[in-house]
Amino acid sequence: MTDTTAATWLTQEAYDRLSAELDRLKGEGRNEITARIAAARDEGDLKENGGYHAAREEQAKQEARIRELEAKLRNVQIGTPPDDGVVEPGMVVTAEVAGDEMVFLLGSREIAGTADIDVFSPTSPLGAAINGTKVGDKTSYAAPNGNEIPVKILGAKPFDA
Repeated sequence: MTDTTAATWLTQEAYDRLSAELDRLKGEGRNEITARIAAARDEGDLKENGGYHAAREEQAKQEARIRELEAKLRNVQIGTPPDDGVVEPGMVVTAEVAGDEMVFLLGSREIAGTADIDVFSPTSPLGAAINGTKVGDKTSYAAPNGNEIPVKILGAKPFDA
């Protein structure tokens, strides 16, 4: 069984979408970039060949995205976290932050897909402070200016796209 604290929670739809993107980038995406680089190389002098340099830069970005997707999909938990009131990645959290009520997803933008919801990473200051807390818990985190921001957990339920 996967360790749920280290796993990335993804809905089946998000997993399928990211897997398809990875397959496309590793297959036809790489072939397209390779063909563009070869065509630009055939144009001659590489020092002043803007098309060649642009294609190489795009290739670097694409390879970085491939590595990012592979890392996300390497340790993934498909479905939703248990509905036990514990704040963890994959949960929609309702919290009072510095006196204001906020509703957001703790996780990654990939989990949210096209849903219109704010997303906080579990490694962000707020995300790290609330990860593992329960409904009713109070905690705080340090803002970039050094101030402690109080947080009270009002609700936590699994994200359902």
